[in-house]
Parts: sequence; C-alpha cells; structure tokens
Amino acid sequence: MYDQLLFEKSSEDSAQFAIDNIEVDWNQQALKKAKSYLEYSSFSDAGLYDQLIFEKFTEEQARYAMDNLPK
Repeated sequence: MYDQLLFEKSSEDSAQFAIDNIEVDWNQQALKKAKSYLEYSSFSDAGLYDQLIFEKFTEEQARYAMDNLPK
C-alpha cells in the first residue's frame, strides 16, 4: 500500500502516516471479496477458500469469510 501511495504521488510522510493509522477489518474484507467472486462466478467452497488465500488473505480471514457467507 505504501508503494501504491507513492506511485499515486503522495509524499513519503503522508504515505507513512496512512500506513501507521489505517484500521482495516480484514475479516470483513475477506467476506466482501468472497461475495464479489460469487456475484460473477460459481466456486466450490474449496475453490473459493483457495482463491481468498491466493489473494493473500490469511487462513483465519478466509475461514471467517467462508463461515459467514449467506447460505
């Protein structure tokens, strides 16, 4: 993210401030990503879990997403 902010012309100080102060609920982000995948493609549970891991979510975050998808 830091590199992306620099690429988008943020100053080094501004980019570091953003990194130091961001608060993200990664469980909710994993769930949001899982839902977005299911909107345009069908996945098996294992396939969707693997895709979340591929996207660099942790095993815990991917499991949270899988456990909280609407049935």
